[in-house]
Amino acid sequence: MSATQTAPRAAISVDELKRAWQAVQAGQFRTDPSRRPKDTGNGKPAPTWDPDEDVLPVIGCGGNTGASTVALAIATVADSARVVECCTVTATGLAAAATAELGRVGSGWTRGTRDNVTLERGTDVLLGIDEVPPPPPPISPLGLTVLDIGWELGQVLATPCWIGEHVHRARAVVVVTSATVPGLRRLEGALALLEGANVVAAVVGPRRKKWARGIDHTMGALTRALEGNGHLIDIPEDRDLASRGLDTRPLPPALTTATTHLLRRVQAKNHREGDSSC
Repeated sequence: MSATQTAPRAAISVDELKRAWQAVQAGQFRTDPSRRPKDTGNGKPAPTWDPDEDVLPVIGCGGNTGASTVALAIATVADSARVVECCTVTATGLAAAATAELGRVGSGWTRGTRDNVTLERGTDVLLGIDEVPPPPPPISPLGLTVLDIGWELGQVLATPCWIGEHVHRARAVVVVTSATVPGLRRLEGALALLEGANVVAAVVGPRRKKWARGIDHTMGALTRALEGNGHLIDIPEDRDLASRGLDTRPLPPALTTATTHLLRRVQAKNHREGDSSC
């Protein structure tokens, strides 16, 4: 008996992803409480999430860029914040980061705390970003939810879901990459996809002046423009932290200092945006 073969799916081009992002910007997938949520294509309405606090999406330009570390550091230096890790449970970077585990909460989430930061992590294996359930309400009113998105940017922009909606609505988006040739190339691609968004980039590695030869020449026009505006932020890589991963130990002071500077740039963007909603 011969096996049925299916034609391979064509790869989604950068232009297609940009058109998807432009559709999001135009409000095509925007949540409107007065309307029924959009259908996801499987007969189920797309879930929505309408928090009272500001939302700051953090997106890695690739695997192992340090996006979860940056997200946790932002929440640590912010006043009254939590991290919501949106990835499938098998990709979590925060499993050992909580100093106290509070157990399951809501549908598909487990909660922990770390000093003054609440950590929300998914409990399920997810096949796609549209399967991520909306986060549970916070323990108490807070000022900021940091979304550690944990999905490839193209998926975020091409899939109608509450996560993509909040990337669109956010007054600033933090993009994390590494101080390497591939990392800078991916950053340029991410900036092209996020055209029109207010982006602050975190580059994990040595300081800009100590980049290895050739990395500087990899910077594209969008990355150089971001640097010219002061929105390309050096985030020092801690070798011990990189090897052991996030755990209950305090974050390195150099990391929190750099992240404080990054958060100030984000807040400056928010201030210039006025009172538009996050």
